[in-house]
Amino acid sequence: MELKVYGIKNCNTMKKTFDFLNEKGVEYTFTDYKKEAPDANLLVMFADKVGFEKLINKKGMTYRKLSEEEKEKLKDEKEALNILSQKSSMIKRPIIEFPDEELVLGFEPEQIEAKL
Repeated sequence: MELKVYGIKNCNTMKKTFDFLNEKGVEYTFTDYKKEAPDANLLVMFADKVGFEKLINKKGMTYRKLSEEEKEKLKDEKEALNILSQKSSMIKRPIIEFPDEELVLGFEPEQIEAKL
């Protein structure tokens, strides 16, 4: 089973995810948003599966630095996905895509292990 993992390599949550997957001997491919920005199709696919609101990392500095006007725009799916494509560090991390195309958002060891 090979997973697809999306995120930002230097993120602490990503490091926990990599350690967890490596300890379990799980093969995965990694897409680093800083090297390969997510395109609209990928974000739409994620949003269709989990809802665009769940993709937004509201705990990070990128979100907190947004103006109230920008935060308001995040309530509209098209606007939100456009902002996320430009500010990829605001996307929830990690996003793990399993071979059955189900997603797990965030480092959730129990959910990840249940899918392995």
